[in-house]
Amino acid sequence: MIRAWTGGNRMPRLGYLLPTRERVMEGQDETASLLALAERAEKLGFDSLWVGDSLLARPRHDPLTLLAAVAARTRKAELGTAVLLPALRNPVVLAQQVATLDRIAEGRLILGIGIASDVPNIRAEFEAAGVPFEKRVGRMVEGIALARALWTGKPVTWDGRWKMKDSVLGPTPHRPGGPPIWLPGAVSAARQRCGRLYDGWFPNGPEPHEYAAQWAEVKDAAKAAGRDPETLAAAIYVTLAIDDDAARADARMNDYLEQYYGMAPAIMRKRQSCFAGSAAGAAAWLKGFADAGATHIVVRFAGDHERHLDIVSGLRRTLGW
Repeated sequence: MIRAWTGGNRMPRLGYLLPTRERVMEGQDETASLLALAERAEKLGFDSLWVGDSLLARPRHDPLTLLAAVAARTRKAELGTAVLLPALRNPVVLAQQVATLDRIAEGRLILGIGIASDVPNIRAEFEAAGVPFEKRVGRMVEGIALARALWTGKPVTWDGRWKMKDSVLGPTPHRPGGPPIWLPGAVSAARQRCGRLYDGWFPNGPEPHEYAAQWAEVKDAAKAAGRDPETLAAAIYVTLAIDDDAARADARMNDYLEQYYGMAPAIMRKRQSCFAGSAAGAAAWLKGFADAGATHIVVRFAGDHERHLDIVSGLRRTLGW
């Protein structure tokens, strides 16, 4: 039996990643079960619902389209991308799509964005989309800046990768200025970029003992750019396999990572924040992130979603979150 934690006052928000990639891998392209999971998670008290993004490297449902359906089926939970690859998209089209989605969600949208890993199948994905892989950082930064300009609803003149003169986008997002934008920032340069430009840090790599120092780097970069670091969100994306049988949990995690990424699980477990073990161990591990400063924890499950949703919902009550 797990005793409730005491002595801390951090109460992070809790998010849940829908298994869009997993369903496609299993040959289940229908969306009814995904929407049902979203409704179930909201009823269990999860604060946010998330979807990933990929075209060909890791095929799944289009995140913005699916989130529009989730927005129509939920009322309170925030909705987010974990993470969207804006470099693969024309930013003017993306700006309109995001503005429409934020209107449907009535301001509940969070736009997690990233540049993608440098692995062969992702390079091939960029080539298929006609986007130079080596230019993805610049395309992301400029594209998001252009989208933010368009979200003001004011005339925009732009002379860069994309060109326009006195162009006005409608509709504008529900949230003035557009949804908050979170960046993973797994390396120092990305953390600096996050602090300078965006609204939240959303990594999937550090362990609890590493998190505080990396988060401090993001806040320092924000302060150096003349921004208030207290306005930034500190998030973390983690993967869980919870089972009282530690060996079984470990095997489940390894199988999941190997099937999902097509890489040795030992490599992925070094790159990503993963926990395999008992519910009590998971509670302590998640609390470590909260104690290190995380204000929003997004969980991905290595299968068995209904059971994991129930377990993590119970852990949250145990932790006093």
